[in-house]
Amino acid sequence: MGIRPDVTPDSPFEEQPSIGLIGMGAMGSLYARCFSEAGWKKIYICDLPAKYDALKAKYEGGDSLIYRGNLRPLIPQSTGVPGIHVVKDGHLVSRVSDYIVYSVEAEYIDRVVAEFGPSTKVGAIVAGQTSVKAPEKAAFEKYLPEDVQIVSCHSLHGPTVSTAGQPLVIIRHRATDDAVKLVEQILAPLRSRYVYLSYEDHDTVTANTQAVTHAAFLSMGTAWHCSLSYPWEHGLYVGGIETVKVNIMLRIYSNKWHVYAGLAILNPSARVQIDQYARSTTEIFKLMLASDAAGLRARIYDARAKVFGYTKGNGNGDGGDHSPGSENGNGNGSGKTRAPILLSEDILDHFSLGKKPAEELSPSSRQSAPPNSHLSLLAMVDCWARLGIKPFEHLDLAATPIFRMWIGVAEYLFRSEPRLDSAIHAALYETSHRSDDLEFCVAARGWSQCISFGSFELYKQRFMHTARFFESRFEEATKVGSAMIEALRDD
Repeated sequence: MGIRPDVTPDSPFEEQPSIGLIGMGAMGSLYARCFSEAGWKKIYICDLPAKYDALKAKYEGGDSLIYRGNLRPLIPQSTGVPGIHVVKDGHLVSRVSDYIVYSVEAEYIDRVVAEFGPSTKVGAIVAGQTSVKAPEKAAFEKYLPEDVQIVSCHSLHGPTVSTAGQPLVIIRHRATDDAVKLVEQILAPLRSRYVYLSYEDHDTVTANTQAVTHAAFLSMGTAWHCSLSYPWEHGLYVGGIETVKVNIMLRIYSNKWHVYAGLAILNPSARVQIDQYARSTTEIFKLMLASDAAGLRARIYDARAKVFGYTKGNGNGDGGDHSPGSENGNGNGSGKTRAPILLSEDILDHFSLGKKPAEELSPSSRQSAPPNSHLSLLAMVDCWARLGIKPFEHLDLAATPIFRMWIGVAEYLFRSEPRLDSAIHAALYETSHRSDDLEFCVAARGWSQCISFGSFELYKQRFMHTARFFESRFEEATKVGSAMIEALRDD
């Protein structure tokens, strides 16, 4: 390939690699912007033919190049957005680029690679940004020339989150050491944390950290939509853990539906987990309706022990830390002390979309709010326990911001016996949330059934039906949610 593996954006123009991005959706645009701002000078982008003019209007003014007949850039002429050059299709991107990233939906990866893969430059390195890697791997192996190297990637976060410090999976599938080093150099401007996995391990980890998490928040949104209510406007979902539920639900529905559909439908492990989540939700809800206090407590405390390593009696009446790795609980068996993700609910109150009276803003006043069963959290931990999933094993490895926050509130609820007992008592005897719990149970089963059909169109319709209901609050929720994620990361 002739590109030094230690090349940087400060290297002379002629020494820099040509970087190609096929697909300019949210993540493709994020990569293009980061590469441009870092100083990479040869970034070639394309999208669907129908979007060519719009793409040129957005980026035209980037450095234009005078070409030789064989597409080798000769002289850069700066006329706008630095380094970005819009071309008509993936053939041109593939012909000229040393490193190519397919940023397309998993549903279409086979078709797109089949069309553009054979045009790949000799010795180039190819990657994919798909959330499910099995179809990507199959497409690359089937359509890419043998002389092409494969070092794939996946940023485990959405396009509105800062890339700094977030996990970035690098998959060395068919490549030399120098090729991997070059990819690391190209991606360095993202300032992400590299996680090295195989294709197979990637799909297992993403299923364990994302599939059920997304299903929970999708079900919350559907449940509140079916109740025809904005939950933060009725005083039941304002402050504390409720803030996480509302903000992350809105954050997910404000994104593109296909971001979640591919992972849920094309990853077999994800399907199993989503089905179990619906089953856990239903079975716990039946125990609630039957007022089976002994059965519900036994099931929840069994899940607590399996997932977090806590046993009955090692909880703390003051809600102290008994997180995995502490003296009384070690869910991952490492014996290492690990600080809880969420130390207090108080920090969350600053990010509530709802408004609380001044007298209700103190931690003590939160206890006066109607107790919540937290069915979504009880079912989440029960699901992990039933499937033998150890979520903390993936926490530091490849946790998305949403997963880190979700496991943080689950840990916060389960590590304190008083908090957990309050949720169990509310599940059995408090009716203020019962109608929402019913809607949530129905929604969880509905999403599981939808995903089992394997239909992207059905998934899209179900997703968009609820997204339109909450659309007016997306802009505010995105800003608040990003601030909340940053605050919890810095806490």
